[in-house]
Amino acid sequence: MKIYYNLTDFEPLNNATVTIGTFDGVHLGHQKILQILRETAQSSNGESVVLTFWPHPRMVVSQDSQVLKLLSTIDEKIELLEKQGVDHLLVIPFTREFSELSSEEYVRNILIKGIGTKKLVIGYDHRFGRNREGGFDYLKANANEFDISIEEIPRQEIDNLTISSTKIRQALSEGQIRPANELLGRNYSFTGIVVKGRQLGRTIGFPTANVQVSETYKLIPANGVYAVKTFVRGHWYAGMMNIGTRPTVDGIGRTQEVNIFDFDDDIYGETVIVELIDFIRNEQKFNGIEELKAQILRDKATTKEKLCL
Repeated sequence: MKIYYNLTDFEPLNNATVTIGTFDGVHLGHQKILQILRETAQSSNGESVVLTFWPHPRMVVSQDSQVLKLLSTIDEKIELLEKQGVDHLLVIPFTREFSELSSEEYVRNILIKGIGTKKLVIGYDHRFGRNREGGFDYLKANANEFDISIEEIPRQEIDNLTISSTKIRQALSEGQIRPANELLGRNYSFTGIVVKGRQLGRTIGFPTANVQVSETYKLIPANGVYAVKTFVRGHWYAGMMNIGTRPTVDGIGRTQEVNIFDFDDDIYGETVIVELIDFIRNEQKFNGIEELKAQILRDKATTKEKLCL
């Protein structure tokens, strides 16, 4: 997959089949759209192009931009799209100026002149242009003028999937890991750097890696204990993670701390990937360290059951 971070870097194609979207999470619904994109491009001996935007448009134009949490960082999104067998990925910087393009300017300057679009694959509810004025009906009505063939993904096709990034975000925010993973078609994950904490876990026999995620917009699931897998130094390890404020110990700040089973190396400063497999329990405050240790032992046993260890 060839990647472009600006329209000026993209050489217009002779026979481009294009789809457009934010593709946050690249979930099963997105994957269905990308499958249709590939098949449509192949049927006409063309090349498939995904047009997406960064930052996420809501980060730029919405009032909730400060609280918006996303399923994927730009790097994660690129990696996920690459796995879908797309020929070209064009990431257009989304600005307020860009958001003011009329639907006609959007089609003529971006899709036709910039990309060389011959076929466009879009969902029935896709909107574009200033104030979201453009859509499938507009494209269909002007198809001859624009000389673009429109492949609509019918409402029934999309609705049958009953998948949306919003629904997945809601599930993760409630700690519903398994339902979220089913809608994603993979395990939800985040990437972070291991930083030094108070190292209290080591003193009670459960050393933890404090994983700091630099992208503040990346969605971290609800507080609680989770069965996880951690990718570190080229290998996957089973483990359990606590997300929350550690109320028994200090209750200050929200952290993501993972106890990696059968692993005790010093990995401060290293980058790890954590995949969440299942929810174990809510975070709670215990009456002292000994009670906490007893619960952690039970959590470890439950985690091993969940991970079939």
